[in-house]
Amino acid sequence: MPARSTTGDRGRLSRRRRIRSRRSSIRSRSPSTIHFWRCATPGTGTDEATSAASGGGTIARRMGRGVEMGYCRERWIPAGLVVACLAAPMTPLDGQAPAPTMTLQEALRLSQVYSPQLAQSQATLNNAGGTRQRAWGSFLPNVSLGSGASVQSQNRFDPNTQRLVTGSSDSYNASLNANYQIFQGGRKFHELNRTESALIEAEARLGNQRFAVLLQTSTLFLNALRQDELVQVAEASVARAEESLEITRTQVQVGTGTRSDSLRTRLELANARQSLLQAENQLRAARFALGRQVGADGPVLPVLPENLEPAPLALSEPEIIALAESISPAVRAATASSAVANASVSSARSSYLPNLSVSSGYTWANQDRSFTGGNRSWNFRISGSYQLFDGFQREQNISQASESRRVARLTEDDARRGVRQDVDAALRTLETQEQAIGIAAEALFVAEEDLRLIRERYAVQMATILDVITSQVALDQAEANLVSARYDYMVAKAQLESIVGREL
Repeated sequence: MPARSTTGDRGRLSRRRRIRSRRSSIRSRSPSTIHFWRCATPGTGTDEATSAASGGGTIARRMGRGVEMGYCRERWIPAGLVVACLAAPMTPLDGQAPAPTMTLQEALRLSQVYSPQLAQSQATLNNAGGTRQRAWGSFLPNVSLGSGASVQSQNRFDPNTQRLVTGSSDSYNASLNANYQIFQGGRKFHELNRTESALIEAEARLGNQRFAVLLQTSTLFLNALRQDELVQVAEASVARAEESLEITRTQVQVGTGTRSDSLRTRLELANARQSLLQAENQLRAARFALGRQVGADGPVLPVLPENLEPAPLALSEPEIIALAESISPAVRAATASSAVANASVSSARSSYLPNLSVSSGYTWANQDRSFTGGNRSWNFRISGSYQLFDGFQREQNISQASESRRVARLTEDDARRGVRQDVDAALRTLETQEQAIGIAAEALFVAEEDLRLIRERYAVQMATILDVITSQVALDQAEANLVSARYDYMVAKAQLESIVGREL
C-alpha cells in the first residue's frame, strides 16, 4: 500500500481549517449581505447552488478544484445589490414615458414629413418651378418706371441793386421705359422646353425619393417587428434550456445522469441567456431607428399588421415589367434628363443666329411741382446684333451640350435595362422567400418533433445530453429562420413596389 504524502495531508488540513473559520464567521456578518454558497460531495458527482434570498434564482458558479476536495466555497454579495438586480426589470425609470405605438400607415405618413432627403427633393422641385416661370417671363417685355426730384441752391449778383441774391433751382422728372427681345435665334423656345423637361425630371426624382423613403420606413418598421419576434424566440430558447437543465438535474439526482450532462446544459442555458440579451438590445436599437425615421425623440413600438402572410400579386410578371418601364420614377427621371440635354443642345446652337431687340421710352421733366406743363419726350429704338467670333466659345458650348446629351441618352437606356433587371431580381427574391416560408415552417415542425423524441430517448438513457442540446439549437435556428423568412418576404415586396412606383 503506497505511503501517503504528509505534506499533502497538512495542506488539505490547513485548507479545511480556513473553510471552517470562514463558516464560523457567518453569524458575525452584517445583515446587509447575502451568503451564496455551493458544496459538493466527493464521489457522487452532484452539486447544488442555494441562495439565502427566496426567488433569487440559481447562482451559477464554477467549483474549481474545491469540488474534488469535498469542501464549499462561499461568496458574500450586498443584499441591496441583489434586490436591486432582481427588481430592475420590473421597475420603470422615473420620468420615462412609455414608448408610443404606431401603425405602418402612420409611420409611412410621418416619414414623408420628417425626411430631410424628401424635403431636399421638394426644394429642388420648387426651384425647377421657379425656373419654368422665368422661362415664360422671357416672352414678356421688361418695363421700368423711374422718377426723381432735385433742389439746388443758386446765388446770383443783381446789377440793378448791386446785391447778391440767393435762390434755388428745382427740377422734377419721370420716365417709363420698355424693351423686348424680338428674336434670339429661338433661344426662348428652347429654354422653355428645357425648363419644362427639368420640371418633369424634378417631379420624377421627387417620386423616386418618396418611394425610397417609404421603402426605408417599411424596412425599419418590419425590422422592429422582426426583432420583437426574435426576442420571443430567444425567450423560448431560454425556457427550453431551463427545462433541459431541470431534466438533467433530476437525472443526476437519481443517478442516471452525470455531472458533465449538468454542466453542458448549464452552458447551453448561459448561451441562450446571452442570445436573449443581444436580441433585446437589437430590438431597442430597431425601435429607436424607427422612431428617428418618423420624427420621434425616442423608441416607437410598431403595431403588427393584420396580415403578413404571402398573397399573390395582382399583375403577372410581364405586366409588372412593362409597368415598371413606363411609370418607374427612375425611368421617368432618366427620360426627362435626356430631354433636358436635348433642349440644351438646341439652345447652344441658337447662338449662331442674330439677336433683334426693340426698346421705347417716355420722359417728362418740369421745374415746378406740377404735372401740367413741363417738357415731354418719347423714343423708340430697334437694334440687332450678330456675334461674328467669340474665341470658339459657341463651339465649346455646343460640344459640351452634345456630349451631355449622348451621356443622358445612354443613361436613359441603361435605366430601362436596370429597372428590368431590378424587377426580375425582386420577383425572384419574392418567389424565393415565399418558398422559404414553407420550407422554414416544415423545418420547425421537424425540429420540434426531433427535440421531443430526443428528450424521450434521453429519459431512458438511449440518447446523450449532446443530442438534446443539438436538437435544441436546431429548434432555435428553425424558429429564427421562419421569422426571418416571413419578414424577408414583406421587405422583398416593398422593394418591388418601390421599383415599380406603385402598390402591387
